[in-house]
Amino acid sequence: MPADRLCAVIPAAGRGTRLGLGVPKIMLEIAGGVTVWHLLHRRLRPYAEHVHVVMSPEGEGPFRALAAGEIASGAVSVSVQEKPTGMGGAIFGAAPHWEAYGAILVVWGDQAGLSPVTVDRVVEAHEKGLTLPLVPMPDPYVEYELDDGGTLTRVRQSREGDECRPGGLSDVGVFCLSTEGLREAWTRHLDEAAVGAHTGEVNFLPFLPYLSRERRWPLTVVPVTDPDEARGVNTADDLEFARRAYARWA
Repeated sequence: MPADRLCAVIPAAGRGTRLGLGVPKIMLEIAGGVTVWHLLHRRLRPYAEHVHVVMSPEGEGPFRALAAGEIASGAVSVSVQEKPTGMGGAIFGAAPHWEAYGAILVVWGDQAGLSPVTVDRVVEAHEKGLTLPLVPMPDPYVEYELDDGGTLTRVRQSREGDECRPGGLSDVGVFCLSTEGLREAWTRHLDEAAVGAHTGEVNFLPFLPYLSRERRWPLTVVPVTDPDEARGVNTADDLEFARRAYARWA
């Protein structure tokens, strides 16, 4: 990556209701006082000049207490997504915090198994446009379709009723985007984007093929081989898996 300054953006405004534990997923304890936040921050701080976290109104106070030292140092900032309008709303609502940087590294707030190798390879590979680490999955929850020319043409989402194909490419919850023209592109995308069939949200993921296909943003794909990296902490089984795998990730 060129000398552009990098800001990591973590949209973590969900309420963690599916887990039923009463805390945002980014604050879930993985091992001995180590939370998902601690793991993510450990992965991101060698590369990101700044980390911005978007929380829900209920989660803001507890997260500020958890990350008090990093916030006090100025290395981390926090904003609030007042209404749960989806990841795109969280990311672009926080644009004043990241648009002065050359690129943003968007990371989902539940990616406990994110590999430092993947972060390093994505940052090194990113030059301009959009850089995506993708991994083939036996049964993907999200599937990315690319044409023979390397254009991202579609993202299928199981949660919106799309059928994902066995062996399809999935993301690992990490997306690197240049900031030049990014907010303007999102605004234009909103003018024509359809809301999700099940969530009723304008999802962030269909914005990526819009950038690649309609806006002609250059796309760099970083191959990932370990499907465990795509596993966020969404269910009790996911959380148990993360806790068992902690020694391997730490």
